[in-house]
Amino acid sequence: MSIPFTTINWNTIAPTLHPGETGNAQWQAMQYPGLRLRIVTYSPGYLADHWCAKGHIVHCLQGSFDSELKDGETYTLQTGMTYIVSDNESIHRSRTESGVTLLIIDGDFLAGK
Repeated sequence: MSIPFTTINWNTIAPTLHPGETGNAQWQAMQYPGLRLRIVTYSPGYLADHWCAKGHIVHCLQGSFDSELKDGETYTLQTGMTYIVSDNESIHRSRTESGVTLLIIDGDFLAGK
């Protein structure tokens, strides 16, 4: 895959709404072959409606959230923190009490083994 120099004005990308088990996620997404970039905002009280096995690079732009692993571990990320996980490495879901805005990058390069 080759992507020429590209700028993204996130203000021009219409958000889509994705309900969680509680609260909702608002996505602004750019899709390239094998690569997806998203600005995702979780509302206060958000809990994901599924466990996710997909790999991501997740950077917390504003706020805080918990990334709960299916094995029971929980990691709290705050503004300026990032986590990285490959596909099928750590099944996870997100929750936030106060709301959060994230930059999420995923794609074929995180396929793992």
